[in-house]
Amino acid sequence: MTFSGQIDDALRADLLVTAEAMADAARAAILPHFRAADLDAENKAEGGFDPVTVADRAAERAMLDVLAKQRPTDGVLGEEYGTQAGESGLTWVLDPIDGTRGFLSGVPTWGVLIAVGDDTGPVLGVIDQPYIGERFLGGLGAAWCDGPLGRRPLKARAPRPLGEAILYTTFPEIGTESEAAAFRRVASQVRLIRYGTDCYAYALIAAGQIDLVIEAGLKAYDIQGPMAVIEAAGGVVTDWQGGPVHRGGQVLAAANADIHRDALKLLRG
Repeated sequence: MTFSGQIDDALRADLLVTAEAMADAARAAILPHFRAADLDAENKAEGGFDPVTVADRAAERAMLDVLAKQRPTDGVLGEEYGTQAGESGLTWVLDPIDGTRGFLSGVPTWGVLIAVGDDTGPVLGVIDQPYIGERFLGGLGAAWCDGPLGRRPLKARAPRPLGEAILYTTFPEIGTESEAAAFRRVASQVRLIRYGTDCYAYALIAAGQIDLVIEAGLKAYDIQGPMAVIEAAGGVVTDWQGGPVHRGGQVLAAANADIHRDALKLLRG
């Protein structure tokens, strides 16, 4: 459903307050389980390992409880509890722990992802890292990070040659063999490649620390929050053909249009 109304000042304020309340609720639900000695995981995948923990489910449930109180007519698309139809034309897209493998490993690069928008894509996104206390928010005129150094504006990095770029992806064995080959074409041209940070790499683009993230096989709830944050900071997020990617799939996130163009050319081969 496409949102047919106007996002006026009152609605903007309500969406921002709701997004932060959801992130706060998810933090409270997750943190007791992080690095817990008795934490276990179920495997959702048939072949491979796609874990889910009690923390994932508790966090999404906590966010749904906030929505039920504050915006009960909005729709929801969540990783753990699926789709709930709404009446307002707005849908919240939730990933309670993006990077559950990292969560299980005890590294603080997982995050809570929140987005709100309609069929055309997100208008507001949040990447929240509860353990280190960083929250990246972008959209509806806002672009900031709160953390140990206080609140700072988000601004993606200015253009520079691909040969000076920093590139991230979660898995070095990205996607199919043809997708991996496309990734390697870009990777062979950059200065530095790093792996394994899940959603935190997208936050680093928005914060002006890195230049590119390339991934494949993402779902809507993996990308909509990061997409809104990066775009609010001046970056570009598309699929590997340069088209919309809010429904997931192959993702190219870039700090600016110039380096996006150069990486896209190599991805296309």
